[in-house]
Amino acid sequence: MKRLFSMLLAGALLWCSRPGVSAEGAAPGVSAASAVLADGDSGRVLFEKDGHTRRPIASITKLMTALVALESGHDLDEVVTVAPEWTGAEGSSLYLRPGEEVTLEVLLYGLLLRSGNDAALAIAGYCGGTVESFVAQMNQKARELGMADTAFANPNGLTAEGHYSSACDMAVLAKACLENETLSRIAATRSITLGTRSFTNHNKLLWRYEGCVGLKTGYTEKSGRTLVSAARREGMTLICVTLDAPSDWADHTALFDWGFDSYTSSVLVQAGAQVGQLPVSGSLVPVCPIETAGTLSAVLAPDERVEMTCVLTERSLTAPVPAGTQVGEAVYCVNEEELARTPLVTGEGIPCNLAGPDGWLWSILKRAAGL
Repeated sequence: MKRLFSMLLAGALLWCSRPGVSAEGAAPGVSAASAVLADGDSGRVLFEKDGHTRRPIASITKLMTALVALESGHDLDEVVTVAPEWTGAEGSSLYLRPGEEVTLEVLLYGLLLRSGNDAALAIAGYCGGTVESFVAQMNQKARELGMADTAFANPNGLTAEGHYSSACDMAVLAKACLENETLSRIAATRSITLGTRSFTNHNKLLWRYEGCVGLKTGYTEKSGRTLVSAARREGMTLICVTLDAPSDWADHTALFDWGFDSYTSSVLVQAGAQVGQLPVSGSLVPVCPIETAGTLSAVLAPDERVEMTCVLTERSLTAPVPAGTQVGEAVYCVNEEELARTPLVTGEGIPCNLAGPDGWLWSILKRAAGL
């Protein structure tokens, strides 16, 4: 059973508190029915307005379409032969023709920059075998990401029964998209020409807001204007989501400005930081250093303090102990809200006691004597 506790003294301090860098000034008002501003590193929600209400989301659906396609194992230079059923979609379109051959890369740029509804069908049909199978994969990915207020009925976001998400869920998806290097690069592209097709990104924030790195616009009569965007400044990435927002460009600009003015990016811990030690039996080395496996960052307001506690799976170790053996997790919180966690691992290998009754040398001697 995992045990949650703080090891004190005995060379094993596994709790700390440090000053942060609360948000200055009230958050701005927004036109959106639902809105979220989140930290792109930790996923921490910094501002929320009706963030968990399920709403139609229009073409920001295509972020999940792109993510599932890029994780499907297909290469960007693969040639897709357009099936008749993938053509003729209403709304934004690449005007694909039945039998036309086009690369998956072109389809993805057409999906994210021009918001091609036919491109979404072609990507889904090609990468999923059928559009229906691909949509099932989209829903599976949503479950894996913990998007509890999300369900997809198609890959393009056209109005359909049972197709919805929330601002908080779309922020989770945006974070996953930013972590995908290819998707992040495509979504940040202002314009590009590939073969005979030229695409210009619909996201005006790429030109209007300093540091904007995408991601996706959307609109249907039922959903209103929907927008997922991200911006980076001075090592900090912020994600903004608005649903049903008549003034979405202004909403995102105001929320980004407030976020960058009110918070600062802070390193919570560096990989390899020693946070304590555990006793070791069966070795001449009595203790093993315990350290963090990963580097973690999060945005903090000036008066916030971060606390780190541990969930340990071991209270003591028995040699031999390989370096890098996981013994628990370090959990970082602010205001009792979890920011991030990283594995706790042994910092070095600990050998057996060579001369002891259970050591290697004793075992060799016993075998040599036929004992």
